[in-house]
Amino acid sequence: MSTTLTKEKGVNPWRQFISEFAEKKLAVVGFIVFVSLIFAAVFAPWITPQDPYDLTQIDFMDGRLAPGSEGATMTYWLGTDDQGRDLLSGIFYGLRTSLAVGALSTLIALIFGGALGLIAAYFGGRVDTLIMRIADLQLSFPGILIALILVSALGQGIDKIIIALVAVQWAYYARTIRGTALVERRKEYIEAATCLAIDHRRIVFKHLMPNCTPPLIVVGTVQVAHAIALEATLSFLGIGVPITEPSLGLLIKNGFDYMLSGDYWVSFYPGLALLITIVSINLVGDQLRDVLNPRLKK
Repeated sequence: MSTTLTKEKGVNPWRQFISEFAEKKLAVVGFIVFVSLIFAAVFAPWITPQDPYDLTQIDFMDGRLAPGSEGATMTYWLGTDDQGRDLLSGIFYGLRTSLAVGALSTLIALIFGGALGLIAAYFGGRVDTLIMRIADLQLSFPGILIALILVSALGQGIDKIIIALVAVQWAYYARTIRGTALVERRKEYIEAATCLAIDHRRIVFKHLMPNCTPPLIVVGTVQVAHAIALEATLSFLGIGVPITEPSLGLLIKNGFDYMLSGDYWVSFYPGLALLITIVSINLVGDQLRDVLNPRLKK
């Protein structure tokens, strides 16, 4: 079978992959930042100074304190919001929701769209035409418009947001894997498997799919950032996640009204956290594209 990574004699492919990825220092920094954000999100209940959604830990008299202010029981390094909640804690908890929604919606869309793309490329004909025309129809509309319509129809909730994001993303994966699978479909190992009368499902998912995954990894990484940004947009517009499970987008919305009054930090720091998250993911995705695409290698 063919493979995207170059396997030189006596060279571990994983070691070679890590070596090539580390050639770009900015991508390494992005990876470290992204891993740190995941760590902060996963362990937020244990590393944050306050549970921002436990009313017994919140003092409303501490509302909109400037960064570095001393509260009754703690120092608010990034200040507080209008409810007196510690912004640093709120950002870590918001990362949990944003990263979870982005990763889960991307994974589901990748599986669903990738399977449809493989089927379209392998069987061709009317099956290919039907799947690709549906994908073209979906891609002809702006993603935010589709998400707005679906969320407005389904209502608020993390599960509704994930459904909307899957509907927006699946066509990207279907298109990506179809293009790669069409090339692999003409190679000898697929012809040999077909001549041996191997079951179509086994050919598609055991032989064809493994050689089409590198482009999916790249697209999937970038689409995580896109999904997080889209979810933040919906939450900022007030139709995203509920206030009981706020994301970074909802935190930005909560502080937006105070930007002109001088209390910039209520919205600025959640926005900065969102920007750092998206940039770090894109840095990793760009380097993955360079490493996994042999045409871009010098």
